[in-house]
Amino acid sequence: MRIGLIGLGRIGAFHAETLSSLPGVELIVCDALPAVTERIAAKFGAGAAAGPADLLRRDLDGVVIAAATDAHPQLILAAVESGLPVFCEKPVARGAAEAEEVLRHCAGKAVQIGYNRRFDPGFVAARAAVAAAELGRLHTVRSTTLDPAPPPAAYLAASGGIFRDCSVHDFDIIRFVTGREVVDVYATGSARGDDVFARTGDAATTAAVLTLDDETIAVVSNTRYNGRGYDVRLELHGTADSIAVGLEDRLPLRSVEPGVSFPAGSPHDFFMDRFATAYRRELTAFTEVVAGTRESPCTVADAVEAGWIAEACTLSLREHRPVRMTDVRSAA
Repeated sequence: MRIGLIGLGRIGAFHAETLSSLPGVELIVCDALPAVTERIAAKFGAGAAAGPADLLRRDLDGVVIAAATDAHPQLILAAVESGLPVFCEKPVARGAAEAEEVLRHCAGKAVQIGYNRRFDPGFVAARAAVAAAELGRLHTVRSTTLDPAPPPAAYLAASGGIFRDCSVHDFDIIRFVTGREVVDVYATGSARGDDVFARTGDAATTAAVLTLDDETIAVVSNTRYNGRGYDVRLELHGTADSIAVGLEDRLPLRSVEPGVSFPAGSPHDFFMDRFATAYRRELTAFTEVVAGTRESPCTVADAVEAGWIAEACTLSLREHRPVRMTDVRSAA
């Protein structure tokens, strides 16, 4: 199976390592910087292409896109028009309205969007517990993504804001685990931290309350400044039981209760460490999509829904008011 990989930055290089280790995968790579292309190709024994156009002319079975966000729509459509199954890192596009346009051109095509938490064993188990009604009637969800430090200022200035580049993982996993849709949101936040947040109208720490279509309440917490480490958790509380994802020995949270030694491990400090297994399972799933043995496990439509929730939260933060999903869609 010949897989092309476009974009060899931090996540692209990580995907190159994973793909090159999968049985039966022959990898061809390209990056905007020729020296990077040559270095990654040599490191992982991959072929090298001069750029996306050159790569798409090769005899490929599928394409993985890990380029900058602004290039995602064009590259997805180019790969689809070449008749190739596509894996693209989130988001589909910078804004949900543009992502909707991509969706219209991808109807019926094999496109998988990179929301890796769908492949993490804990989140998969939580989804199964909800589907089996083990929790009774679900009433409260708490989803957390706390980064230990902000990304580079250049990334933040072009990311579209914390809801679009960070919280979307929480929004997607809430939909995935509960099987419900969001009907309205209320978001608040603070720009305390680097000046880039205030300059770009972004926030460094946020909270959002989402009301789901069965009246379950979901609370999403995010920050760029979690000094103890990379903290990703999900709590689900129901009338019969409560469960948690991420409650393990590398949880970056310190108990001050007398006599309590949990958690005992070293805290997670990086997303690639926390989700190493999920990333491998995600790309393994894509090879199955390419082989035609499974449907896309995270469609463009799924990613568009998470994007609309991000748009609603961004608007809510800016205008200090609740926002209904129907309103934000109609205003686009």
